[in-house]
Amino acid sequence: MVKKQEQIIGDSPAFLDMMDQISRAAPLDRPMLVIGERGTGKELIAWRLHYLSNRWNRVFQKMNCAALAETLLESELFGYEPGAFTGARNRRAGRFEAADEGSLFLDEIGTMSMAAQEKLLRVIEYGEFERVGGTDTINVDVRVIGATNIDLPAAADAGEFRHDLLDRLAFDVITVPPLRERKEDIMLLAEHFGMAMARELEWLVFPGFSKKATAQMMDYHWPGNIRELKNVVERAIYRAWDGEQPVCDIVFDPFESPFRPPAKTNRKQPAAPATPMPQATPAGSALPDGPFDLKEEAASFERKLYRHALEESRFNQRAAAKHVGLTYDQFRHGLKKHDLL
Repeated sequence: MVKKQEQIIGDSPAFLDMMDQISRAAPLDRPMLVIGERGTGKELIAWRLHYLSNRWNRVFQKMNCAALAETLLESELFGYEPGAFTGARNRRAGRFEAADEGSLFLDEIGTMSMAAQEKLLRVIEYGEFERVGGTDTINVDVRVIGATNIDLPAAADAGEFRHDLLDRLAFDVITVPPLRERKEDIMLLAEHFGMAMARELEWLVFPGFSKKATAQMMDYHWPGNIRELKNVVERAIYRAWDGEQPVCDIVFDPFESPFRPPAKTNRKQPAAPATPMPQATPAGSALPDGPFDLKEEAASFERKLYRHALEESRFNQRAAAKHVGLTYDQFRHGLKKHDLL
């Protein structure tokens, strides 16, 4: 049975095509590659490949290759014998032995050293290896599922990844579409994460999202994909406090603040103006004739600039702020000042 927290959600054409490919590839006892941007759910894809295979009732091991130093990666994968290195007092089985008759998910596989790649190739090809510091050959039956967010063929051409290993791993490649190519799934996922967060906060009901919040999420580029969407939704809901009204305030970047420390730089940057002003120049900005109230005219003109920036950016406040050279918080402050929110 698929665990609730391991569900893969979506109904966009790109998502359904990927799910169909997974269903057809899962029963085949072959190595697989899962390629996709950060936050697209590559581990969930590997998990599904395992649990739709004949190995579903065996162990599913997973390891992040980028999380270990090169010297530790081989011992973690293949185990070691006593005395193999300083501190190795007892024999230790590696991930391949632990995953025998099951599946081993190797995340960030493109970061593996050439030495580890060579041993990985042998165990995929022949199902055998030696522990670090050992001479006995160990036989295992493991299905390897690799994942990465880099272009492995380009890495192989650059001498950073073995062509023969790539050939063995790439029986088939599942390329996970980024969230921006799955527009139909954005609000479906947002509602799913929203309801889960509402239950965690013990709300009686989840009131949903306002039209403004929905438009903001649909217009956003989502560089962090589903992981970023989950954070954005949960952040918006916990900040909404009571859940009596639809969630309307969406914060994409929690680091944005007028008090954020400046980034360190080695180059001397020109000083920014004390009060940055929007750069857009709307039509109808001719100077008034005769005497005029400077403060009133300046406020009126600034209000026109903010409205013009919103119109140029299809009322996406974050895009409008970038368009006129302000931070999101600065732009929002200006909107409130001129009663445009």
